[in-house]
Amino acid sequence: MRIGRRGPAAAAVTVELSVVIVNWNGGGLLRRCLACIVQHAPLVPYEVIVVDNASTDASVAWLHSEEAHALLGETPLRVIENQENRGFSQANNQAITLSNAPLLFLLNPDTEVRPKAIDTLIAGLQSARTIGACGPRLVNPDGSLQPSVWHNPPAAWEILLSGLKIYRLLPPRLRGRLLLGPHWDHAQRRKVPRLSGAALMVKRRVVEQVGGLDERFHMYGEDAEWCARMIRDGWVLLHEPEAVVVHHGSQSSIRRWGNAETLRRIIDGQLRFQSYFLPRRRLLINVLASATVSGLAHLRRSARGQSTDETGIALELYRKYLKYALGMTAREKLMAEKISEEATQS
Repeated sequence: MRIGRRGPAAAAVTVELSVVIVNWNGGGLLRRCLACIVQHAPLVPYEVIVVDNASTDASVAWLHSEEAHALLGETPLRVIENQENRGFSQANNQAITLSNAPLLFLLNPDTEVRPKAIDTLIAGLQSARTIGACGPRLVNPDGSLQPSVWHNPPAAWEILLSGLKIYRLLPPRLRGRLLLGPHWDHAQRRKVPRLSGAALMVKRRVVEQVGGLDERFHMYGEDAEWCARMIRDGWVLLHEPEAVVVHHGSQSSIRRWGNAETLRRIIDGQLRFQSYFLPRRRLLINVLASATVSGLAHLRRSARGQSTDETGIALELYRKYLKYALGMTAREKLMAEKISEEATQS
């Protein structure tokens, strides 16, 4: 690991906000992300910390280039260069440890902050002592909503209501209030159960109390686990719709693993979180509900002659977690976790 600094104020100014970006072959998206931060910079003193997870493109070279220097101007930049891909959780924790700022803004390299988004998040975060984290309204590049608020962890009734499309029987307003996610327009400023790690502002006091991201998660599931830990320790999570961030979504993952493997890791991350956080009985009920939804979808797609690759991946993972929920021994659990962790490093 190598840590570099750039900018005359990098060591001298006491910053109030550290913008943390974990990068892996971000290329043009990383450049656009940094350009938007500078263009729509917060009013408070801030710095940018980029943790590079052994990129093989020109990301690191560009960060040290005159072009980057001209783009960032007086903005302090610190670059952590990892010699291996340490994953999302560990890389963010490296930056959190390096920073002394009272506010931390975890931001994916495939995001673009819109005007006043950072200041609006800061205001939301500081509007009450109990608010520990604040998240923006995420949108896709075409401006459409990208759901970023969910129940955490989901309940079996929610899985069945959404997966079997029973929600169609409910009035839209009630549906949104009950199910969140894609059923809710994300237009209301409110306390929520979970925020997305793609753009998440957190008070340092929260990290000091609950700890950083769980490094058992290489990528996916870590934001759900972190949010659940914050709420369990008494903190409030706030969704702030007036702060808007564009998120291109899963760009690095798809380049690294492809669509099928990315889907596998997303589902596995969520199930791992539930296996760590939920009592075994509730985990069993949730996995059974998810398996029912995926099983029916698998049969339907098969009967229509459609691809069953995605449903097949989901069913394979549900079988794995059903085995654990039905009575996997402690030794078997440790072995399964070791296999899963080794797989994430590949």
